[in-house]
Amino acid sequence: MKTLSSVCVYCGASSRVADVHKEAAHALGDGLARRGIRMIYGGGRVGLMGIAADAALAAGGEVVGIIPEHIQSAEVEHTGLTELHVVDSMHTRKRMMVERSDAFVILPGGLGTLDEAFEILTWRQLQLHDKPIVFADVDGYWRPLLGLIDHMVAQGFARIDRSTLYRVADQIDGVFEALETMPGASRPDQPKKL
Repeated sequence: MKTLSSVCVYCGASSRVADVHKEAAHALGDGLARRGIRMIYGGGRVGLMGIAADAALAAGGEVVGIIPEHIQSAEVEHTGLTELHVVDSMHTRKRMMVERSDAFVILPGGLGTLDEAFEILTWRQLQLHDKPIVFADVDGYWRPLLGLIDHMVAQGFARIDRSTLYRVADQIDGVFEALETMPGASRPDQPKKL
C-alpha cells in the first residue's frame, strides 16, 4: 500500500457520549498528527469531530474540514483549522472528503456517520476506490452493526469478504496497524467516477 498522507475521519458531533469515545477521538487525532498524516473530516468543532481535530492541531498536524453551508450557518464550524472548505451540499462534502483522503477511519457516531460509512463501504465494494477502511470499534460500539453485516451475508443479501472490504480495531493503536496492513482492492480496467 502507498504511504498515507491523509486520512478521512468519520465520527459523531455529539458531546453527550462516554469518555471512552472522547479519549479515542483524541488519541486518533493525536496519532495522525504524530505520524505526519493530514486529517480530513466534516469541519465541526463539537463532539468527537472537534476533539479529534483539536488533538491533531495540538500535536502540530494539518486538519482539513469540509462543511456544508447549511451546517456552517448553525455556527458549529471549527475556525482554527489548517483549511476549512464551505460547500453547497452534503453530496459535495462527501465527494471532496473521498477525493482528498487515502484511507478512512470510522469512529463511533450517529446516523450521519452511518451514512458516510455505508457509502464508502459500498463504493469500495463496487471498486470505485481501493482505499483502506477501518472501523474503530471502541468499547464494542460497532459490534451490533458488524453483526448486521454478517447477517446480511448469511442471508444472501451481500457477498463480501470482510478482510478485503474493511478492518475492525478495538483500540486506536490497532487502527493504525490496520491502515498500514490492509490491502487495496483490485481496480477495474476503467476507473468509474465517484
